[in-house]
Amino acid sequence: MASLRQLLLTGPLARSFVRWQSTSASGAAVKKSGVCFDLSDEQREMQQLARKFSREEIIPRAAELDRTMEYPWEIIKKAWELGLMNAHIPVEAGGMGLGTFEGCIIAEETAYGCTGVQTAMEANNLAEMPVIIAGNEAQKKKYLGRMTEEPLVSAYGVTEPGAGSDVSAIRTRAEKKGDDYVINGQKMWITNGGVANWYFLLARTNPDPKCLASKAFTGFIVDGDSPGLTRGRKEVNMGQRCSNTSGFTLEDVVVPKENVLLDEGAGFKIAMGAFDRTRPPVAAGAVGLSQRALDEATKYALERNTFGTQIVNHQAISFILAEMAMDTELGRLAWMKAAWEVDQGRRNTYYASIAKGFAGDAANKAASNAVQYQAHPVLLQLPTTLLCCLPSPVLLFRLSLALTRSFGYCSSTATSRHAE
Repeated sequence: MASLRQLLLTGPLARSFVRWQSTSASGAAVKKSGVCFDLSDEQREMQQLARKFSREEIIPRAAELDRTMEYPWEIIKKAWELGLMNAHIPVEAGGMGLGTFEGCIIAEETAYGCTGVQTAMEANNLAEMPVIIAGNEAQKKKYLGRMTEEPLVSAYGVTEPGAGSDVSAIRTRAEKKGDDYVINGQKMWITNGGVANWYFLLARTNPDPKCLASKAFTGFIVDGDSPGLTRGRKEVNMGQRCSNTSGFTLEDVVVPKENVLLDEGAGFKIAMGAFDRTRPPVAAGAVGLSQRALDEATKYALERNTFGTQIVNHQAISFILAEMAMDTELGRLAWMKAAWEVDQGRRNTYYASIAKGFAGDAANKAASNAVQYQAHPVLLQLPTTLLCCLPSPVLLFRLSLALTRSFGYCSSTATSRHAE
């Protein structure tokens, strides 16, 4: 199986690789284009590569990984070898500098195979994004460069026991002492938290509780082997069980000032800026799950016979399949719009929020509908039953999705329409 890098350097993809190397100041490729609902030849090759990988490497192992809850290191390593990991890292840091749209193509196809594997891969991208958009040359070379040299993963360390979507409630503190910062606090429910080589970490540097969130927090790069950093146990998720979710504590962890992203007090803006580029892949992953649920349900509906005909011929069934298909296609269009918008160099909070909110709900509904086709007791070995377990963390994002809807509606894109 040819790697993504090989496809970029030979064949049709080689022509566009030069274009992708021209990146914006934020590190994301800016590709001007008009309206088109088709993939380019290059993007289609990426899709086929990711689809083949999902079919041959992920799907055959998904059920066993869910049962054992083992981190999918072998799959991660193969994905890294093929260039399906870290594809968005800038060329100057050793990556391919692909845009958000291309990353979403990969995310949808890998999630089709297993959202647990896709979550592990995408959490790595989430952690790298603050460094991509705000890191200096030395930081990118050191921390992004190592990701292209060997199969490692990173983690986004923001969530705490009392702070999730409400980032302003973060209690982890960083105190400057000389040329270093001493960090104390606790992070919780961090994807890849127990296996990360390094973390993007958000900590409060201004102790004044009245200080605006936009100025109170600083973004740090923290090595996973830092003295004083203790990783917690792996949590048992309701779904996506092969991904690693765990917390970690920081007790007098010393971080050099060289590991501060941008400037002291800029952490909140960096974290929010990263979401514009990482929400679309979350939506794309949800669409991948919806498509898998639709395919499995359709396959079963064509095989199962009742009252002398395939159950797909019963309107009660065909209507549900039609709604699943509509939601899947709409979710796909939503992530495409959100990804395209940010690749044009524009803020996409409004569109990314729509995509994540809609596609997340659609994935839960699609998986639930697929399971309902099984008239007998639920069996864990059934593909549709496994699918029902996989979106559970997405279901737990209900509060996050509600806030996402609020963020999107209150963004300048939405409110400006009412102001006109």
